[in-house]
Amino acid sequence: MFIREKKIDCGNYREVDIIPRTDDAERAVKGKRRKRQRVSSPKQNALNEKNARRYLVQLANGNFKKGDIHLSLTYKDKYIPESPEEAEREARNFLRRVAYRRRKKGVEPLKYILVTEYNGGRVHHHIIMNSGLSRDELEGLWVKNKESIGYANADRLQPDKEGIIALCRYITKDPKGKKRWSSSRNLKRPVALPNADHKYSKRQIERVIREDRVEEYFKDRYKGYELASYKAEYYEETGWHLYMRMWKEE
Repeated sequence: MFIREKKIDCGNYREVDIIPRTDDAERAVKGKRRKRQRVSSPKQNALNEKNARRYLVQLANGNFKKGDIHLSLTYKDKYIPESPEEAEREARNFLRRVAYRRRKKGVEPLKYILVTEYNGGRVHHHIIMNSGLSRDELEGLWVKNKESIGYANADRLQPDKEGIIALCRYITKDPKGKKRWSSSRNLKRPVALPNADHKYSKRQIERVIREDRVEEYFKDRYKGYELASYKAEYYEETGWHLYMRMWKEE
């Protein structure tokens, strides 16, 4: 058994996993050493599994910042979509209106992540987008036949970098219904760097975690990055798994 370091970068945001690997697991993928490559987008854009939710967090942190927008959209009874497809058409039509208004005002192109939740007969949308239009302008574009489609609320993203993490957790929390997501094509995509094996020993990682020295220990090992948070989990079969989130220092 050995320790593997896995790094994923998206813009100024980085995630690091330090995990044990068994020789049997390595033999199963022998000859498939990974080079630097874009992380694959989750299949079918569903948010019903851990990897999909984690990908969304990477995407949001790598592309949005303080002052950008989180927009919540709901429907009046008369405008409730009859199908998931109709709901997504309404959201896309809204985003086209936003993009058109931005072009008219000469601001940078729209970037967004759209999450749509279906819960029985109720539907609502969450959109994270770049700034450029006022909150009132955005809320005023949620219309159909010159009438409000439903409730629209735009908030500025919080200055705390962990605020985007909290928002992503909120909009991707396990739903009673289903959630799907999509995004604009102009977003920076997460990139997986080559794995680093045997960089750390199992004993090293165990000692650092048990002595609560994770931040101190890794500060010099990721120069130019600020560690925001970490999570350490112990598994009987393999030992300690360490997951860290960090940003490039400004």
